[in-house]
Amino acid sequence: MKKVYLFCSAGMSTSMLASLMQKVADEHNLPIEVQAFPDNKIGQIIEEKHPDIILLGPQVKYRYDEIVRLYGNTGIPIQVIDPEDYGMMKGDKVLKVAIQLLKAKKK
Repeated sequence: MKKVYLFCSAGMSTSMLASLMQKVADEHNLPIEVQAFPDNKIGQIIEEKHPDIILLGPQVKYRYDEIVRLYGNTGIPIQVIDPEDYGMMKGDKVLKVAIQLLKAKKK
């Protein structure tokens, strides 16, 4: 089971997007778990749950460089979610990005 974890400031809209992504993954029988967490828990979540992909909500993209500096050496791909896909709650498109990151990680 691959773990795709989303992080944002509060977690409300990201939780909705995570649910939509999980629904798409389930419909396609993909072994992917999608969850959302507040960005202030990122270190704890990495340590405890070992995500395969980290996606940041657009509202915390200002933290991208800091997060890469702190956790980029873990081998976990970190990317900011496209603001349009986020705003339109396009769970399928965001899931595709996560899958592309997983494939690129294998290479």
